[in-house]
Amino acid sequence: MSLPVADAKTVRRHVRGLVRSHTSLLTRTVLWFVLATACGLVVPALLGRLVEQVEKGITTTQVDVTVAVIAGLLLIQGVFTRTARLQAARLGELVLADIREGFIRRVLTLPLPTVEKAGAGDLLTRSTRDVDSLSRAVRMGAPSILVASLSVALTLVALVVTSPIMVLPCLVAVPVIVWSTRWYLARARNAYLAEAAGYSDLTQGLSETVTGARTVESLRRSGPRVRRTDEDVQRANAAERRTLFLRSIWFPLMDFGYILPVAATLLFGGLFYIEGWVSLGEVTAAALYTRAVIDPLDELLGWLDELQVGDASLARLIGVESVPGPERDSGRRPEGDRLTAERITYSYRAGHDVIQDVSLSTGAGERVAIVGPTGAGKSTFGRVLAGIHEPRTGSVTLGGVPLRELPLEELRRHVALVTQEHHVFLGTVRENVALATPDATDEQVTAALAAVAATDWVQALPNGLDTELGTDESAVSPGQAQQLALARLVLADPHTLVLDEATSLLDPRAARDLERSLAAVLRGRTVIAIAHRLHTAHDADRVVVMESGRVTEHGPHEELVSAGGAYAGLWESWHGRAPSAHSDLSAHSNPLDQPEH
Repeated sequence: MSLPVADAKTVRRHVRGLVRSHTSLLTRTVLWFVLATACGLVVPALLGRLVEQVEKGITTTQVDVTVAVIAGLLLIQGVFTRTARLQAARLGELVLADIREGFIRRVLTLPLPTVEKAGAGDLLTRSTRDVDSLSRAVRMGAPSILVASLSVALTLVALVVTSPIMVLPCLVAVPVIVWSTRWYLARARNAYLAEAAGYSDLTQGLSETVTGARTVESLRRSGPRVRRTDEDVQRANAAERRTLFLRSIWFPLMDFGYILPVAATLLFGGLFYIEGWVSLGEVTAAALYTRAVIDPLDELLGWLDELQVGDASLARLIGVESVPGPERDSGRRPEGDRLTAERITYSYRAGHDVIQDVSLSTGAGERVAIVGPTGAGKSTFGRVLAGIHEPRTGSVTLGGVPLRELPLEELRRHVALVTQEHHVFLGTVRENVALATPDATDEQVTAALAAVAATDWVQALPNGLDTELGTDESAVSPGQAQQLALARLVLADPHTLVLDEATSLLDPRAARDLERSLAAVLRGRTVIAIAHRLHTAHDADRVVVMESGRVTEHGPHEELVSAGGAYAGLWESWHGRAPSAHSDLSAHSNPLDQPEH
């Protein structure tokens, strides 16, 4: 599944919105280009007049004055052109910044299930290759197209003013240029979208192979992965050959279309002069104007191809805006901190429910441990409780308000999910910890680090809190990255925490010490822990046992152990004793799911 792509109408509407937001700068840019072009257009008229004067007789002084005027106009044109291009470059940067910021802002609000289904390749290609392609089109293409369009239009106007009849020879090229351009544009957008999709598939496959390289090697799946990559490369290559084919037809026709007007102007201009319909000066000026049209027209149509790449990239970037999201901000506010799940059912794909009819209600300050074999749906249930996934049926409420109706920022102030997957951002230790609370003081950051037992190694860094992380020189271990993530959580201060193997990257003793340190911080908060190390379940107020997407047992640790059911078997197995014959859970447990002792 790929993320959606905006249609042509949506792209045009988006571009118009960008233009309206920078109308003042665009107007000034166009004005400077008009002045620059006007200066250049006076030159052929002066040369044509000079030819007529030579024919009739002219003095040296008149020649000198004309040359001086032409030189002055060219100098002024250079100044105007430089100013116009600077304005255009500024306009391009502002528009590009708007597009980038809008894309990042929308991506950060995408539903996580949508991102996971789309895969990393599509999103990565959009945020890198598509942004780069659009950057070239906006920074260089848009100003060049603006200059070329104005030059062509104003040059044709000047040609009409000089001699209307001399416009007729230029019309012979119109059918060739118009037909071939329409033929190309009708096919280019889809071809470039297919090319971008091919690169997305290629990036996705390479990303999966590199990320899972050890698994691929250990399972001896190198052959199939190489074949997958070869197939992706072939598809991407075929898509690129398609766009190359279109260009190989269009560009030669354009070159032929450029030659026709010049040849026709010289041929018919001579005939018109013989018939006395035009003067020699008018023929000279018309020939110069016709020749002057070729370069900007060539640049315009050349950048039109680049614009098709930019159009496809923009369609992919703004396409994420069409991803449906939950309707939030109903105006209701939670009344209390009770988190309640009622008859939850969830599936990643239709017809395959991974959670079935699960209910859970937590009291304020309660510690709940969710245990079960691998694949039981524990982590999925935790994501549903945190509002990451929306249940297919049933509801999750906080203080009586459905999670899907709470504004995202408010939801995260109340409920936070911490998993074993953590990211260290490029920045200082302080910036990494205070990510969700940028106004936190050094004392608050230090207290948060102390709460997760990270003070010692942070103080040992070269610059303490000011040490830059995220580079090879200051890389942190997976366990340290996990401590930084937990410190962020402490600083964010939500009242309900969903911990999904939040200490799994630490060794058992360090994890136990960390949990003891966190105990004081978590006191008074509601904690729902997806537990693989059963000492977490032992310390919980209540244990929920999940099997095959259903809750099979729940209650206090001692009560479940005494009942001799599935949890009792898991507890005995975790302590190295043979499980009871009536233990169902131990029969389904995966040895890899058991904790280290």
